[in-house]
Amino acid sequence: MPDQRQLPPVSFSSFVVSLATSAMTHLGQGPDPQVDLELARHSIDLLSLLRDKTRGNLDDEENRLLETVLYETRMKFMEQSKD
Repeated sequence: MPDQRQLPPVSFSSFVVSLATSAMTHLGQGPDPQVDLELARHSIDLLSLLRDKTRGNLDDEENRLLETVLYETRMKFMEQSKD
């Protein structure tokens, strides 16, 4: 019998958080830090594309979440790029 994992429901917010988590992981944040700036940039670009394509179609909470994670991942990327 396959594993029965409890995954969170699929939602716009969980998708955004998943992309942000991927970016932060590639920026060396998390339990198994492995810096890969190219993959981090790719995840950040995906978040930016998502923001551009959904502009005007998000509720306030979704928009705030997307803007917040974009800001945080971009700042961390800039910090990591200095090293």
